[in-house]
Amino acid sequence: MNLHLNGKTAIVTGASQGLGKAITKELALEGVEVLAVARDKAALQQLKDEIIAEGGTIPQLLSQDFTAPDGPEKIAAAAFEHFKTIDILVNNAGRSQPLDIIGDEEKWQESLNLDFMHHRRLTQLLLPHFMERKQGTILNLASTFELRFINASAVFKASLIAWAKQLAAQVAPHGIRVNSIQPGIIDSAQIRRIFPGEERQKFAAAEIPMGDFGKPEDIANMAVFLVSPRASYVTGTVAVVDGGMRRSAF
Repeated sequence: MNLHLNGKTAIVTGASQGLGKAITKELALEGVEVLAVARDKAALQQLKDEIIAEGGTIPQLLSQDFTAPDGPEKIAAAAFEHFKTIDILVNNAGRSQPLDIIGDEEKWQESLNLDFMHHRRLTQLLLPHFMERKQGTILNLASTFELRFINASAVFKASLIAWAKQLAAQVAPHGIRVNSIQPGIIDSAQIRRIFPGEERQKFAAAEIPMGDFGKPEDIANMAVFLVSPRASYVTGTVAVVDGGMRRSAF
């Protein structure tokens, strides 16, 4: 299926690893020129090398701390420096932040900025451009799964979803779409530490109807569809990609 993304431009935060890396690669393979944003220069260069080796559109790289006070402003400025127009924003940057019941206030504030406030600020910096062009697509990556302990990241990613739903209704008349993805448990180094060895198989057998954890590419495939013109009538939604883990009665 032609997703009609060739020649589009995109910003992806947290692009050097995990879901952000997979999304950046899939976009590049669809012909999108991506501004890949992350702190780790070496990891960004490796991402670029892999994309070139697979025949994707060469990405622009920006080594930038997303949590810096002026992080969103620097990212927006770099995007407008590289691209005449911007079509897609993928708000992906984030970090799991488990906390005690009485959590450290500094860590709560750090997670607030990383997982919600800076995504909102970066989006708002791009909205005038999207509104002027009467087009633009915003995609938010939410919490990885429904946690059974306090995790500040999950709290503020949930806030990101609530804000995205409100924003979607406001900007739809301007031709702008806003969607979110809620991943299930996706195979990663961090997840392997939480579910070592046989724990993975036991949990998957008990909780995931499809029988195993997902891959970053599973999320990337949904992401690329949602930001494409093929999803032109989809906005304000939360796409759950979790192998059937989250189930509810009718």
